[in-house]
Amino acid sequence: MNAMASPSPNPSQGRPLLMLDADGPLNPYEAMPDHRPDGYREHFLMPPSWAAQEEIRIAASPRVREPRPLPVWLNPGHGARLLSLPFQLIWATTWEAEANEFISPLLGLPDLPYVAWETPRPVQRGRGCWKTSEIVAWAAGRPFAWVDDEITRADRDWVARHHAGPALLHRVDAESGLGADDFASLSAWAAELG
Repeated sequence: MNAMASPSPNPSQGRPLLMLDADGPLNPYEAMPDHRPDGYREHFLMPPSWAAQEEIRIAASPRVREPRPLPVWLNPGHGARLLSLPFQLIWATTWEAEANEFISPLLGLPDLPYVAWETPRPVQRGRGCWKTSEIVAWAAGRPFAWVDDEITRADRDWVARHHAGPALLHRVDAESGLGADDFASLSAWAAELG
């Protein structure tokens, strides 16, 4: 487990963490290609990790000659709403550092710390998301909310057994992305912490 160091002291250091996935909560990919939720704009991105996958696809198929960009739907209003929450924002996405280069500017977010996932990804015993143990390790006992489309009951049970501090595991529908109810739930949970 690694993370990008913050470039300077962060006044949000005492706030609970908001561990934020990109695909699903911010990019409602399951609604593609025809059911884009209101407020979302389409972008075609070529992060290096996607470009590498496209090179493999091109090499494997004689009919494919050019890489295709990754379609991403983002709501530009989400950046200001996220920044207004009483959390320290952390990327918890497979985009890792690329989230700062490709997603943050489109949402008006600053560069954020991010979870650098183990490679290869850990095998999750039983059901649950492969990110769970690394999220808990990264939080290191601090209160955190985790927003993801892959959260299950198994993840909630695992966090309850392995994390001593308060935690909110908030599942977002990957067809609709973050909505007003999700922001309200996050705000209410942070307010309960005092």
